[in-house]
Parts: sequence; C-alpha cells; structure tokens
Amino acid sequence: MKIILRENIDNLGRRGDVVKVAAGYGRNFLLPKGKAYPFSEGNARKVESERHLIKIREAKEKGAAEELAARLSQISTTIVRKVGENETLYGSVTNSDVGEALAKEGFDIDRRRIQMEEPIKMVGIYTVPVKLHPEVTAEVKVWVVKE
Repeated sequence: MKIILRENIDNLGRRGDVVKVAAGYGRNFLLPKGKAYPFSEGNARKVESERHLIKIREAKEKGAAEELAARLSQISTTIVRKVGENETLYGSVTNSDVGEALAKEGFDIDRRRIQMEEPIKMVGIYTVPVKLHPEVTAEVKVWVVKE
C-alpha cells in the first residue's frame, strides 16, 4: 500500500514522503490516526502545496528544540533511591523516573523522548540522551545517589 506521510514517523519516513507500507499498518493505524493520506495524484498535489508550510514549521520546531536542548544540557538532576549491597539499587531508575525528575526541574518532557538503552541499576553519574527533534538530541546529566 502506498501512502503519503503527514508527519515524521521513526523508521518509516518524514512528512511528505511517499512510502510503501503493509496494508494492515496503513489501513488500521496510519490512516485512522491521521498520520498519512492514501496515495493519489490529488493528495500528492495537496502535500506538495503543504510542503512550504511544513518547511517553515519544521524550522520553528527545530529552533525551539535546539533552545530547549541548550537549557537541558546546562542542568543536572538528582534521583535518590534505596541502595543494597555493592551500591546496587533496589529496583531501577527508568525513563519515567528521569522524566519526573526533569518535571521537578521545570521541564515537561515526554518519557518516550528519553532514550535510555536500559534502566540504571547502580549508584553513579549518568548521561541520558533526550531526543527532542529528529535532528536534535540533548544530553542530561543524572546523578543517582543513595538514600
């Protein structure tokens, strides 16, 4: 099934791209959620006319993301957890915990944008990437300390 994307979708494409997807994915997810148009000449012309507005919007979004990334890279946040033997945590620190800590600092970041490869299970200082825009990633310093 050929579709025209209305927004950037990770591992699929950017706004305005014509991509081929599985029929079920397009019919059951992308089209009902308004993330894509079915491919046709009329929709292709519609997307082409929107392309200029999309470029302006993306430039504004990227600028705002770069500004937020600069502010995020200046802060460090502390997360306090109970610790067992060998400085290991009871439980772990996940992207939700980092999101809550950033919210206390005044940043409203969606937990899905926090790109942790695996949960933190030891006390220490960690650098956690936060993907704010497809081209902008901020680095946040997270201190995990014992209670």
